Amino acid sequence: MKTSGLDFSGKVATQVTTSKHFYDITAHRFIEDNCADMGIPFIDGLSADMDDILTEKGRRQAVQWFEFTLWKLGRGDFKRPSVTPGTARESRIAGPAGDEAPKLPDKKAVIVTDLLPEDVALRSMIDRFTAVFPYGCDVVNIEDFPFMGGCLSCFSCAATGKCVYKDGFDDYLRNTIHKHDAILYAFRIKDHSMGYRFKMYDDRQFCNGHRTVTMGTPFGYLVAGDYSKEENLRLLLEARAQVGGNFLAGVASDEFDVDKDIDTLAATVAYAMEKQYAPPQNFLGVGGMKIFRDLIYMMRGLMRADHKFFKSHGQYDFPQKKWKTSWMMYLVGWMMNNPTLRRKAGSRMSEGMIRPYKKVLD
Repeated sequence: MKTSGLDFSGKVATQVTTSKHFYDITAHRFIEDNCADMGIPFIDGLSADMDDILTEKGRRQAVQWFEFTLWKLGRGDFKRPSVTPGTARESRIAGPAGDEAPKLPDKKAVIVTDLLPEDVALRSMIDRFTAVFPYGCDVVNIEDFPFMGGCLSCFSCAATGKCVYKDGFDDYLRNTIHKHDAILYAFRIKDHSMGYRFKMYDDRQFCNGHRTVTMGTPFGYLVAGDYSKEENLRLLLEARAQVGGNFLAGVASDEFDVDKDIDTLAATVAYAMEKQYAPPQNFLGVGGMKIFRDLIYMMRGLMRADHKFFKSHGQYDFPQKKWKTSWMMYLVGWMMNNPTLRRKAGSRMSEGMIRPYKKVLD
């Protein structure tokens, strides 16, 4: 739509998607932001579960959403563009890093990029990172990989772990990229995303199913473009690291002090590699993995490789298995519903809650 040159003024957009609600918000925001670039007003779309159409509730919700959309259209009541095209600016070129110090031999990182000859700013960022980074660093350009096509959603890999394509991407991913001690991605922002080549690369990574095979590997990003303005892209990159169990060491962009950002990122990645730094997951990681946990357990007969991985890595952390805690909560609930016991307990409830922590601290 953007490259066609057609005029879409006077049109209003919305969208219908189906998924398992795994970061569906980022997919919707991507479409909405690109419509904003074209000046197309927007009405909130419908994000349905894959199976909603099979249920009476799901069909009712779809009809209600469509009626609501028609009502909004009739009122002329829709979102105005929340993103405005930025003014063109000169890309900041990262400066030379001076004499390159000898590299430490025991660890190695990789930079995955879709670098094109005209990406001068991005090339300068990659060059500076590899120069200041204290370990060896391979650069892998996915523009050079002979993709036969995008993911077909055929699920052939769900049981075997092997992609139906014969272009060797699964081996390329595992043996050329995932074997490194840290993974960095270098790209230019295009249409509020990492661009179409990385979209294909990400989709084809489904040869690993839902298995978090890079757990514990630090991630980092080198970004050419106005990254600070890309709220949805920032959320996506953080969520990807969180769900995968990867420490996001940072994002260096060419917006402001590009040299300092790159040097800081290089130092942080090196620290994470050396110390094997792995902080706990936040809401993005915990919530995302619970969706995967339930999905894989339900579909374990089909997704056998995923099921085996989740089982062996303790990712089936269902709360109903913690029967001792559940029964204890029943007991506490019964006590708190008894007025006499509740008065006697007084502040002891809080004391009881902190007692295990106090024991550890003492």
